[in-house]
Amino acid sequence: MYVGALELDLLLGDVHSLKQKRSVVRPIIAELRKRFEVSVAESGHLDLHRRSLIGVAVVAADAQHVRTVLDACERTVAGRPEIELLAARQRLLGPEDE
Repeated sequence: MYVGALELDLLLGDVHSLKQKRSVVRPIIAELRKRFEVSVAESGHLDLHRRSLIGVAVVAADAQHVRTVLDACERTVAGRPEIELLAARQRLLGPEDE
């Protein structure tokens, strides 16, 4: 079993309130869940208007599949015009990581 985690640090566009922030972040989270069948949550920068940290997790029997899914998630978020992807960090845990 392999577990992959992806952390996406985002700078949001023209956002001036937490309500506007939610209206940008929630569709991103919903798209990743639906399109890639991964677990996703906003996990950081919760009190900042223009920043968001999104965490993505996936479990699979094959390490390459985990990497492929996380790379696709990263590309999807990076391609959205209303945000700027500041950083992306991937982690992979497998049977040898005890």
